[in-house]
Amino acid sequence: MGRVTAKTPAELARMRQAGRIVAEALQLVREQAAPAVTTESLDRMVEELILRRGGTPAFKGYRGYPTSICTSINEQVVHGIPGPVELKEGDLLSVDTGVFYEGYAGDAAITVEIGKCSEEARRLKQVAQQALEAALEVVRPGVRVAEISRAIQQTAESAGFSVVREYTGHGIGSALHEEPSVPNYVSPSQLMGGPVLPEGATIAIEPMVNAGTHRVEVLGDGWTVVTKDGKACAHVEHTIAVDKDGAMILTAL
Repeated sequence: MGRVTAKTPAELARMRQAGRIVAEALQLVREQAAPAVTTESLDRMVEELILRRGGTPAFKGYRGYPTSICTSINEQVVHGIPGPVELKEGDLLSVDTGVFYEGYAGDAAITVEIGKCSEEARRLKQVAQQALEAALEVVRPGVRVAEISRAIQQTAESAGFSVVREYTGHGIGSALHEEPSVPNYVSPSQLMGGPVLPEGATIAIEPMVNAGTHRVEVLGDGWTVVTKDGKACAHVEHTIAVDKDGAMILTAL
């Protein structure tokens, strides 16, 4: 396990600008996602916005990923690839994107309802957001990552849902993924202590909350992750810095 490093004020300023572009991109998705809209059109709009704002899409080309956003619908958990598929009334759409700005990254995700969704889908989305907010509440200098993981897991499971275990939040900075890993559940290694976050550390916290089982699998495209039981998932994320007063959200407008 690598060392968790703090960022300088100059580095945080660049990450804040990257985060603002991410936030603007996801706000555009909120405004444009609707029945009959294709996921590839959302990707195209987001990429144009990122480039116009002076950023670089962080996902496009990352380990061979082909687009600037991930679009995961209903039972798709993460890494869904945009394409000609049209969104439908009642879909639950999770969109994840990242931006580099002057060498530093921001990364965030939202889940949006397409038209009128089922009560369970609405509740799933709400609980995922509550899990993220619970995690943000425990952030402070000296906090163990395990406390963040515990807040997410307890919030989701107390509502009758489950959290994905194979995919996690992560450190972020000059690279899209840095130390530490930020699981959505308390892993066995965390029971032994786990990493502590200093002031100035930057991490992406990203609850992935499933309506059914926590188990997932990867489809034949090598990217799209889906729930094993075909039930829906909601995915939300913010990049934050550990501030003396708590969590400083870097991917907010």
